[in-house]
Amino acid sequence: MSRLLPPPGPQRTLALAQLANSVGDGAYYVTSALYFTHVVGLAPTRIGLGLTAAWAVGSVVGVPLGRIADRRGPRGTAVLLALATGAAVASFLVVRGFLPFLAAACCYATAQSGLAAARQALLAGLVAPAERTGALAYLQSALNAGLAVGAGLGGIALTAQAGAAYRAVFAVDALSFLLCALVLLRLPPVAPAGAPPGARIEVLRDRPYALVALLNTVLLLRMPLLSLALPLWISERTGAPEWLVSVLFVLNTAAVTLFQVRTARAVTGLTTAVRAIRRSGVLALLTCAVFALSAGTPAWLAVTALAGGSVLLVAAEMLQSAGSWQLGFDLAPAGRVGEYQGLFGAGVTVARTLGPLLLTTLLMELGTTGWLLLGGMILAASYAMGPASRRAAATRPAPAAAPAA
Repeated sequence: MSRLLPPPGPQRTLALAQLANSVGDGAYYVTSALYFTHVVGLAPTRIGLGLTAAWAVGSVVGVPLGRIADRRGPRGTAVLLALATGAAVASFLVVRGFLPFLAAACCYATAQSGLAAARQALLAGLVAPAERTGALAYLQSALNAGLAVGAGLGGIALTAQAGAAYRAVFAVDALSFLLCALVLLRLPPVAPAGAPPGARIEVLRDRPYALVALLNTVLLLRMPLLSLALPLWISERTGAPEWLVSVLFVLNTAAVTLFQVRTARAVTGLTTAVRAIRRSGVLALLTCAVFALSAGTPAWLAVTALAGGSVLLVAAEMLQSAGSWQLGFDLAPAGRVGEYQGLFGAGVTVARTLGPLLLTTLLMELGTTGWLLLGGMILAASYAMGPASRRAAATRPAPAAAPAA
């Protein structure tokens, strides 16, 4: 059990905050696509378009919000953004029509993007550099533990297929962000980083780092698979039951909870991070190929293919996450972690921006060909990450020499 818990202190409190809001998120992720189609009455393509626009806004504001966390203090910024995220989720309860959905989704994506950057800056201020990848692995485990519980609750809503059950899921998610904000207040404050005279947002001019962040974004196209693409694929292209969405989500989150920390232990620097990412690309291609086999087959065979693909997907996810965490922090200059993580974390928002529209187009329109194209893109990006990260590392300032005795 001790291996599943982070060390006492800030790491454990950060993990508790992560756990608090992830329970609601887990229920939201497995039900949102069907809620917006069955209850709100939106077409899948309109959902994809709305989420694309919302996460586009979120990806733009992530860097300046990360800079605010650096300059004003990450703890207070994170608390305010957690409250804003909860309010945005609650607004989905009254959404009726595409334009209200779009407005609520933009608020949600903006707050989520800023919260992610502020949390990374908070972690950097409270955890020693050598312990950050391990701390992030514990946070990911806490995240997935909460998602697994939430997905189980979402599965109940999917079984009920009632508007009231779906709305209860959104209410739980909104309250979970309120609890997250209260837990973050228990952390010690982190002093704001001093801004050099005339300093601007430097990360936007750091092309080597931007390339690493761009490649990471391609790797993150796996993110909308479980929450959006796979539910629609199961519902419209396979004979598998819809409640399988919840089961696969629980399988994914439980595996990450149990094995993410162990996977991250093998990543200790640039070389091991790149190696982990390459392996994740190979597994991602295999994942897509296996998922493609589930279409047009008997229900039992579809379930088998979907379960097998989910196992490959979670292995790829854990390797890619550990490698990317190491690169994202190691290549960020001191004093600008929030700003740089705002750009690096924008990979999540851009993946959610392009992912819904790209995946619904590739998978729902092209079927097997679309799955293979998706896997090929991720594999190519994983192999390009090596030279890109080495180039970025070569542009970092050399460590200061130790003073002579």
